[in-house]
Amino acid sequence: MNLMIVEDELRLRNSLANNIPWEEHGIEVVGLAGNGQEALAMVERKRPDIMLLDVQMPGMDGLTLVRTLRQKQETRIFMKFIILSGHDNFGFAQNAMAQGVSRYLLKPAGEKEILDAVLEAGEELRRELEEWQKQAALQEKWQEHLPLLQNGFFQRWADGGYGLAELLRRARDYNIELPEDSRLAAALVGLDPAPGGEEAAGRDDEPLLAFSLQCMARDMLPEPGCYASGDLEGKLLLIFLLPPGEDEREALLRVGASLVRLLSHAKEVLKATFSAGVCGRTGGLEELGPLVQEARRALRERMVYGTDIVIPYRERGRANKAMESQPTLEKALEIALETADEDKAMEALTGLWEAGLGRAESAEEVHETVLYLSSLFVRIIQKQGWSVRQVVEGDMDNFLHVRLLDTREETWSWLTRTVKKIAAFVRKERSTTSNQVVKSILAIVDQEIDRDITLHMVADRMYVNSSYLSRLFKQETGVSFSSYVLERKMEKAKSILQEGGKVYDAARLVGYRDVSYFTKVFRKYWGVTPGEMKI
Repeated sequence: MNLMIVEDELRLRNSLANNIPWEEHGIEVVGLAGNGQEALAMVERKRPDIMLLDVQMPGMDGLTLVRTLRQKQETRIFMKFIILSGHDNFGFAQNAMAQGVSRYLLKPAGEKEILDAVLEAGEELRRELEEWQKQAALQEKWQEHLPLLQNGFFQRWADGGYGLAELLRRARDYNIELPEDSRLAAALVGLDPAPGGEEAAGRDDEPLLAFSLQCMARDMLPEPGCYASGDLEGKLLLIFLLPPGEDEREALLRVGASLVRLLSHAKEVLKATFSAGVCGRTGGLEELGPLVQEARRALRERMVYGTDIVIPYRERGRANKAMESQPTLEKALEIALETADEDKAMEALTGLWEAGLGRAESAEEVHETVLYLSSLFVRIIQKQGWSVRQVVEGDMDNFLHVRLLDTREETWSWLTRTVKKIAAFVRKERSTTSNQVVKSILAIVDQEIDRDITLHMVADRMYVNSSYLSRLFKQETGVSFSSYVLERKMEKAKSILQEGGKVYDAARLVGYRDVSYFTKVFRKYWGVTPGEMKI
């Protein structure tokens, strides 16, 4: 039983929690609260069975807390309340009992008296629970949740979580017909990734399609010959109970034919394709785990054989071949991405992809190719000082778990998206860097407009090549550096003159020491002399 103590006096609260041997009597203190509001916030999370509480507390008193919780009976039907109060008043106690309080104890109550009251409330709660279990409502809830319970049973069975005796007992509890001498076959059915690019990668209809397939399987492959259960990875687990004495080869052929028919109907009705992996042998009740693993490995082979297919498990008699290094293509991919040249990057990626898949004969070998390519991307990204997650964003899971990629089409779509994301990030970073450089140039021009400003001076100041700086400035602003400086100087000189400044002052404040030369430049730019601009 879980106990929550609600008492505003800290010392008494800690004493009640620590000085009474609750655990020796099967009571666990799950929460301590200093007032009714704190307790109310903790109830749904701590789920106490019994609450020991004071009456007078700041904020929300004990009886208000009891009333509030009683009004929420649908979420916590059987909670018991024990009042620990300093009010020696019969009317007050009577009111508390009317609110649903089990016991009303007066302070200072002894530890044994408090313990006995809690144990008595626990026994009363157990009796009520036993009575409640006999009600028709329990049966209704049981039936309502039976499919979920059965699903959990199948998953734990497939994970090897039951011994034979417990397996048979649980099967009876969940209304599953399971003879002790049953022979089994297992299959896993998975939704094929939708064709297309990034938009299809996170298709919203996957849960509905998976549920629809499960319903279809239960109609086409009824119990007790076949049990259908959702898999934790979003696959459909099918457990076939084979007729006694049926030949293993014939049984597996029949299972395969049933799956072909199921996939065909699913494609017709659900407008989506599925693939299935089937175990390579049959086994007893305690062998379901290995059979499911065989089916899982078989399903992964759609990386090699394609989609919309039933794939039987086959033992592999040789080691997987490693992906051979392609230094020329690797370097071409790296250079293309560093220069944000998507076309050349795709050309290099295609060459690497074909080199890897040309020798791949199993899903493991395809995944080796994917690991090889993803490691190239990681190296290229980190070489620039960026984080992989920062660049690829929502595709990070595919770098961490390449087995999430079920088909060649899905894998190729991810690889091409990654190339585009890296190239786009390079362009963005280049643009950001360029903007910062240009902003620094503009700041220098504004701050030193009264000096003779040259491109070489600014380039030396910023430790960059003057030719690069000239091209960058023209690319970002649309005008040459010298034209921009002249424009800023002439605009400022015009403003000084129009505000009443002298020609000499205007020339000096925009960096011209020779007034006659300033006059010549000013007239060429504005079409009038500085003196005429003042009039």
